Amino acid sequence: MENSPLQAEKSAVVLLSGGLDSMVSAALAQEQGFDLFALTIDYGQRHRVELESARAIAAQLGCTRHVTLPLDLRAFGGSALTDDILVPKDGVTDDIPVTYVPARNLVFLSLTLAWAEVTRSRDLFIGVNALDYSGYPDCRPEFIASFAETARLGTKAGVEGAPFNIHTPLQHMTKADIATEAARLNLDTGLSWSCYDPTDEGFACGVCDSCRLRRKGFEEAGLEDGIQYAK
Repeated sequence: MENSPLQAEKSAVVLLSGGLDSMVSAALAQEQGFDLFALTIDYGQRHRVELESARAIAAQLGCTRHVTLPLDLRAFGGSALTDDILVPKDGVTDDIPVTYVPARNLVFLSLTLAWAEVTRSRDLFIGVNALDYSGYPDCRPEFIASFAETARLGTKAGVEGAPFNIHTPLQHMTKADIATEAARLNLDTGLSWSCYDPTDEGFACGVCDSCRLRRKGFEEAGLEDGIQYAK
């Protein structure tokens, strides 16, 4: 099969949210020799600053192309990230929190897969994590394995014998491991954004689930985070 004009010699489509995990995942793909097609989904999220972060990260990594795709999930609501629902700040619990966006990774991976078919990339990278995370069901290894099979069955490339590889390099890392990887890769963590409810002054709140997990990771790794938190 000849390469598409858009395709790099060894290319991957990376899901780039603008968060720390997606930045490290994309950088690890680049370290493996992939040229990067970065996909960011503008899903109507309340914390819009992460879209700016994604653009900055894509520029730092020198992505072959970066697409920000509009998909306004505010029409559905049902999440503290897309609806008028308070972001919980009492600490991480074992329950699936209201910051869960219904079927988000399923929807996002499907779009990533569609672009991978166009670019003839056989590799997809997503920065999901199943250790230090908020308990989202679409971050679990069994979901990723199921999606890989769906990709094989539901795409032209898959039925023609060219299945896709779904890479989850952070799947079994702690946040401390991820922070350490960011330092090893010489990434500017200040470009990334994780907070679910930034202050009016533009600082990370420091107490939402995402901030708590991120701060804990950097503290355990003995590293300084690049973003500013509200005092």
